[in-house]
Amino acid sequence: MWTRFLVRLGSSFAIRTVRSVAADTPVHLEGARVSTQSAAERPPVLIRSAQDVTELVNSGAARGSHAKMIVLLALGGIFLDAYDLTSLAYGITDIKQQFGLTSVGAGAVTASISVGAILGAWFGGVLVDRLGRYRVFMADMLFFVISALGCALAPNAEVLIFFRFLMGFGVGMDIPVAMAFLAEFSRLRGKGSKGARTASWSTAWYVATSGCYVVIMALYFLLPEAHHGLLWRFTVGFGAVPALVILLVRNKYMNESPSWAADNGDLRRAAEILTRSYGVNATVAEDAQVPEKPKRKGLPEVKRLFERRYRARTFQALTIGLAQTFGYNAVAYGLPVIIASILAQGALNTISASLVLNLVFAVTGGVLGIRLANRVGAWKLTFVGFAVQLASLVALALIGKPDGTAYVLFAIAALGAFMFAQASGPGAHFMSFASLSYPTSMRGTGLGFNQGTLRVGSTLALFFFPVLSAALASGVFWVIALAPLMGLIALVAKRWEPVGYDADAVEAEAAPADTPEAEPESATR
Repeated sequence: MWTRFLVRLGSSFAIRTVRSVAADTPVHLEGARVSTQSAAERPPVLIRSAQDVTELVNSGAARGSHAKMIVLLALGGIFLDAYDLTSLAYGITDIKQQFGLTSVGAGAVTASISVGAILGAWFGGVLVDRLGRYRVFMADMLFFVISALGCALAPNAEVLIFFRFLMGFGVGMDIPVAMAFLAEFSRLRGKGSKGARTASWSTAWYVATSGCYVVIMALYFLLPEAHHGLLWRFTVGFGAVPALVILLVRNKYMNESPSWAADNGDLRRAAEILTRSYGVNATVAEDAQVPEKPKRKGLPEVKRLFERRYRARTFQALTIGLAQTFGYNAVAYGLPVIIASILAQGALNTISASLVLNLVFAVTGGVLGIRLANRVGAWKLTFVGFAVQLASLVALALIGKPDGTAYVLFAIAALGAFMFAQASGPGAHFMSFASLSYPTSMRGTGLGFNQGTLRVGSTLALFFFPVLSAALASGVFWVIALAPLMGLIALVAKRWEPVGYDADAVEAEAAPADTPEAEPESATR
């Protein structure tokens, strides 16, 4: 009950007139303006079915600046996810001192956001399919504002853990809806394709991570040295600013997904969204086959993920996600700890090295992953990424605590190689496996289940990394190396290529879901 209350609270802030969820009347997004006169002058595009809406978007024939802005705003949500998750990475040492925490207590503070993300993803994925992409996305932004300010002003560890949990709930809800927007406002192939845009989440993530370290560095020089212990409070609180910006521009650009509207039986609303977002003269044909609004049953919908057609994809996407998130959380969020303790560097060098590693290696790798998505495919890029990560972690484990400048530089280069491989490979493309394997009707549920479950691995990594690094020092890299090894095994077990695969078209033509079905040729490379 409280979950839906919070979602509706966010929706009421985002939508001028909130209608009953059960009502069939469409929500008119008055602020999403596109020149209707220019659209009316164009030849009409007749919509006869939900598949027509999906095919129009997939073909790339419909293009519009507002559709691109929706993609950017969805990436803005992912930016917030990464910023909020990273904002305490540097300040955990100060938090331990201020609140008198043990390593276990610090692990609880760090992991609380992932616990919230687990529940947020599981509930949010279902709500994304039931209530729509737009409403859940706006609720996320409200979560981010409240939780960021709450964390920044926390008087003790208990309050900090609560608001970190609330922040995590928003993060968990945001990933399914943001990825659904990226997939459903993108063409199937070519420039700006679904594969490239779902991979772009990784670049947004690393830009946010780098931006977080820029904020930390700026505050490091602006605040007197005696107040450096407050760096984490200012850094976390700053996370409310981007969320407020998105809320302010929501009426001008944001729209519901036309594919979701059509799939839920509202072709007229889907045509309206196409006109406003893409500038096409979309009209519902008189002989249109209006689909019945599906009866969503909540969590039992998750069972569809394990029907014969989707079962192998679900397990593979989940395994890849668990592997990449365990390794990434241990290395990326533990990066300041690694540099400060294992590599024995001071505060300024720790911030600088973390920033350089994110900008030079992670952001560059993310851009490369986007550029190669259509030509190479998600499977190959993910495989190569896991292989490089495995080699990097083994090298770090063998180096141990480096003695001398050359060894320190080599260790930092190995960390950079890990992050480059993560950003261009599994970090970018595991979302393609989770997003593009499912049709519109179950995309949110599939993403939510995937994210919620793999967050268990994230929580374990965040909780145990401070403990393991304190006990094992550089030997912790042997433990982390098991993650990319697991990812490689999952990829070898099934060579499934999601890039370029039209899940909606296959579902429309498919036999009953639980009958055997051969993979189409486009699903393999």
